[in-house]
Amino acid sequence: MASTAPALVEIAHIEPQRTRWYCDQLERGKVLFFRGIPFDFPQDDRDFLLSQKQTGSRFHKNISYRPTKDILKGVSSDSPDRERLQRVMQHFSLEVTRFVSRLLAPYAGKLKLDFASFRPLEEEGRDLPLHKRNDLLHVDAFPTRPTRGGRILRFFVNINPEAGRVWNIGEPFDVLLPRLTKAQTISPPLRGAVTRSLAHLASSMGLPVADRSRYDEYMLYLHDWLKENSDFQQNSPKQEMVFPPGCTWMVYTDGVPHAVLSGRYAMEQTFIIPPEAFVTPEVAPIRVLETVTGMPMVN
Repeated sequence: MASTAPALVEIAHIEPQRTRWYCDQLERGKVLFFRGIPFDFPQDDRDFLLSQKQTGSRFHKNISYRPTKDILKGVSSDSPDRERLQRVMQHFSLEVTRFVSRLLAPYAGKLKLDFASFRPLEEEGRDLPLHKRNDLLHVDAFPTRPTRGGRILRFFVNINPEAGRVWNIGEPFDVLLPRLTKAQTISPPLRGAVTRSLAHLASSMGLPVADRSRYDEYMLYLHDWLKENSDFQQNSPKQEMVFPPGCTWMVYTDGVPHAVLSGRYAMEQTFIIPPEAFVTPEVAPIRVLETVTGMPMVN
């Protein structure tokens, strides 16, 4: 089913008096789109990234970069290009953060820097387990990095010089969830207070245990439920979007179902936006969940 409300907002240049409006549009499930790359991302760096995959064997999966610790993952330690790749990822993350802090001024000083990634693989036809497939509509949730109500804002650049990156975009969360729950029950198994308290204690002691709130558990459950539900995949409202070569876009991927149908060579930076930074808190997934379920989502 096609969606009727346009989900894309194109921005030609930053207008300082509209920064709050940009935040509002994102929070309401819109995609902010730029036809070019509106920050410093040298062509030499892009050519270097493209050449890595073309040379054959060094990169076999997505490359991740953890900017707060300056750690690169997904590249062999003996790769001759590892040092330069780390510099490229570091520069990309820094420049994106500077740009986003100007574009979304109400979030400046509040947003939390998360991981960056380079995605060189062709998305179309990837052989992945169902819950890991990117071509199925889903909302994002992190199993090992719970947000406790914070929102997942993701910033993308298509560095492929030859082909677009094709997505499907669904309904905003504040429209989607009430519609779904009118027809059926969508509820994860509830963990008891004792279990949740023990997880919180273990996490605070530095043990590798995710300190998930009820909100995080619900979002993880919804991520899987949407991918498992063939009726939702086939019949829910959606729009196809083609992000052309050399363009940039950003979206709250926890607040709108999305699927990547095709494309390769994308760069991405994730931010976590805390609830106290929201400009339109009533449409945030945590508030929608609390309204629909009648339960607090974070203890």
